[in-house]
Amino acid sequence: MSLRGFATLNIWADDVAAATAWYADFLGVEAYFMRPGPDGRPAYTEFRIGDYQAELGIIDRKFAPPGAATGPGGVVMHWYVDDLDATVERLLAMGATEYQPITPHGDEGFITAAVVDPFGNVLGVMKNPHYLEVLASLKAT
Repeated sequence: MSLRGFATLNIWADDVAAATAWYADFLGVEAYFMRPGPDGRPAYTEFRIGDYQAELGIIDRKFAPPGAATGPGGVVMHWYVDDLDATVERLLAMGATEYQPITPHGDEGFITAAVVDPFGNVLGVMKNPHYLEVLASLKAT
């Protein structure tokens, strides 16, 4: 068996409604799915975004597994963006904080950055020429 692509990227938030509103503003789309918790407030919301309609889910932190990290760290998932500088600037203006500054990796166009959203999750963004190559090859078939 092999990994074929991520199905859903889940992040945690103490206030799912606030996190959903923040991401809706940043992404420019509304969540397409919401499941309420026992108290009627959102416990899980989900967006479909990007070229592959990737799923980004926001889960109430009270449902995190025991021992789950409560602060930023661990693996960083990088989303491809067309304008890295403008994206990072906008995220910072929206209240995110810098986690990794804009960092070039070699001279072939790979550039990464990451922020911590206002809810404690690391959000990576990047320029990646391979992403555009794969996308073009899929559109050609």
